Amino acid sequence: MFKKYLPTVLASLCSALLAVAIYRLLEKPREVIIREPNDTIFSRSVAQDGITTGNATRALSAAPTEFTKAAGIATPGVVNIQSVSSGGRDGLSFDDLFGRERYHQRGASGSGVIISKDGYIVTNHHVVADGDKISVSFSNNRELKATLIGSDPSTDLALIKVEADNLPFLTFGNSDSVQVGEWVLAVGNPFDLESTVTAGIVSAKGRSIDVLDAQDKIESFIQTDAAVNPGNSGGALVNTEGALIGINTAILTQSGQYEGYSFAVPANLARKVIGDLKNYGIVQRGLIGIRIEDVNSELAKDLGLNQVEGVHITGVTPGSGAADAGLRRNDVILRVNGVKTATMPELQEQVGRYSPGNVLKVEYVRNGKKSVARVTLKNRSNRTSIVNGEDLKYLQKLGMEVRPLNARERQILKIETGVKVTSVLRGSTIDRTNLKPNFIITQVNGRRVSTESDLVAALQKAGKEVKLKGVYENVDEPYFYVFHAK
Repeated sequence: MFKKYLPTVLASLCSALLAVAIYRLLEKPREVIIREPNDTIFSRSVAQDGITTGNATRALSAAPTEFTKAAGIATPGVVNIQSVSSGGRDGLSFDDLFGRERYHQRGASGSGVIISKDGYIVTNHHVVADGDKISVSFSNNRELKATLIGSDPSTDLALIKVEADNLPFLTFGNSDSVQVGEWVLAVGNPFDLESTVTAGIVSAKGRSIDVLDAQDKIESFIQTDAAVNPGNSGGALVNTEGALIGINTAILTQSGQYEGYSFAVPANLARKVIGDLKNYGIVQRGLIGIRIEDVNSELAKDLGLNQVEGVHITGVTPGSGAADAGLRRNDVILRVNGVKTATMPELQEQVGRYSPGNVLKVEYVRNGKKSVARVTLKNRSNRTSIVNGEDLKYLQKLGMEVRPLNARERQILKIETGVKVTSVLRGSTIDRTNLKPNFIITQVNGRRVSTESDLVAALQKAGKEVKLKGVYENVDEPYFYVFHAK
């Protein structure tokens, strides 16, 4: 009986196995087509083990990982800088920005980036701030003396110039377009190694590491993992096309050497600062006139915000652009000129690109409702005019910064003239008189002053002995400070 049906069973089994084999050959894996937010389409095949594998059918290409072109462009435009004080005194090196401190002849060494064929070079403030003799060594071993054009502690940038023509130079790229994960090169010219090139990716943007010690400091660094060491400070951060996207400034380290974290000033901010130093000798910094803090979870809840982001206004300066535009305490700024400002560094970087007199479109939230204010930036004197660089340098050399009195201060103090000291440089001539910030100078050797220019003119005509008369707010009696002009 079994033998009778055996051929039929075997024929059925063979037919089934053949059908399965043919089905396996003809069937394609199941595809799940997903449209991503950036309109890139991915074809994802689901294997039998449940693991999904991706195969991009239309994706944005990654930056090339062949760097010879960028290195060839950038290397000739990066120089070594030696800055030494003629006094020959021992002092603290600025290498602490790179995690170490050394005592040696007063001065510093670092790198710089040529930005014009006629010899303008950008570097870090901390590289040249402590010296009065600056020498520049080029990639071809040529050496020239340089002149300091201007320096800005708030961004740790400086501009120097050598007398030369037809120099190789780097062009500025757009640091706003730089993406996290993008390949970059760090190019330096340390004294002991000559030109060095290292590669890495952008790790983050808008980083603040609290490394700068200056009034109105702006820290919104591009963070990379490209190896940067002492001596590369002031060098170039370039993209794979060789365009300058940042000025290497600092690293975070425990050992004093590179440990995976390097930081660069964004090129768009550097371009504004360097342009001002070239044209005016100082940075024409526009201020909104607010005190700020980042938004955290607790603050977002208290203010009824949908997201934990934005910049919280904790105070508004009377007479400032913010006050004129109607911004108030507890407003939260979300965007400036359409650019998202989720953190303090991002806001500071955006505002830092503009000058007194510029008008910014500020988007903010108040009591859960979004609004727009048009804020006219002002300088530290609460004016929209360009600051006289020579006057400011003269006062800074003495060791102070000042501004005219605003209407509220004149009313409270019942005085019509005077300038308010906003800061005093430690160890300076003014500091040695024990004069404190917020002192209001009303007279210099009996001559009344109302503006910075009035003050400078009176100081220059005062002779050897200078007597400052003025008042402190909430103190009835006048104060006098005396010093001898050099």
